[in-house]
This record gives sequence, C-alpha cells and structure tokens, in this order.
Amino acid sequence: MSPGSPQSRRSFVARSAGFLAALLLGRDVLTPGGRLLAIGPDDPPAIPNDIVAKALKDRFGDRQIRTGHVQLDMPAAAEDGRVVPVIIESDLPMTADEYVKGVHLFVDHNPDVHVAGFYLTPAIGRLSISTRIKMKRSTWVRAIVETTRGEVWAGYTRVNVTLNGCG
Repeated sequence: MSPGSPQSRRSFVARSAGFLAALLLGRDVLTPGGRLLAIGPDDPPAIPNDIVAKALKDRFGDRQIRTGHVQLDMPAAAEDGRVVPVIIESDLPMTADEYVKGVHLFVDHNPDVHVAGFYLTPAIGRLSISTRIKMKRSTWVRAIVETTRGEVWAGYTRVNVTLNGCG
C-alpha cells in the first residue's frame, strides 16, 4: 500500500492493534533489527517450534493453510488462563455439497498444542462455535478450519495470559 492510498477501517484497526501489541510486548514482535512489526489480518504468525509444526503437519499434511474466512474472537488479555473464552465463526458455505467438516484450535505454547477439535455436518447451518479453553501462557491461538474440498483456512489471535491455566 502506498503512503497516499486509502485503507479500509478493518485494515487500519488491525495494523493499529499490531502496532499497540508491538509497543506492549516489546521483543515478541520486534524484528532482529529492532524495527516494530505490526501483524495484520493477512499475516500468519510464525510457527514457534517443532512441536507446533508437527501438530499442524499431522493434522493437515502438506496442504497450504491460508488466512481468511475464519474469525477468531478472543480477549487480547486473559486474566485467568484456566478459563479463556473463544468464539470461532466462518463465512464458508455450509451446504450438502460443500461445507466445513472440521474446526481445530491450536495454542502455540500449551502442553498439548491441539486443544480442541470439532467435527461438523452441513446440518448445523452457519458455522459459529463458542467454548472456553485453558492457556498456559501468553501466545498465539490458531483456529483452523478444514473443508470437504480439502481447503484449509485459518484465523489467528495473540492472547496475553496473566495467570497460568495449565499448571
């Protein structure tokens, strides 16, 4: 995007949230050169370790995990990691021929990275899941959906946890 071009409100809010996170979290979102890195809605977080990489590969194989079509709604700061609310929604079709067949939640630095899996049919209609999870520490949460066509879509949120919920 060039300096003079207009940006959408969603893009502005996402970039601003990334900048605020960079200011609040410091080293977690600074580049090696010390520049601030604002993660936008189309920028997936890096895979932090081999455990997360293996969990994603075991679940989705070599399929590309694309960003979009998944809205992951969680608090930016969770006071108690034992009970963190999660809402997952998607605008993907839920028809008899094409639908979301699975929704998976991954928490990067939990003892068990794959914290939840939901297996769906088109009978549920619009995809909307509300649940609560435990989180060990501040980290990225990944909501990844899998369609009957084999597509894999994801939404990401960074959650700051005050009180360890897994220990």
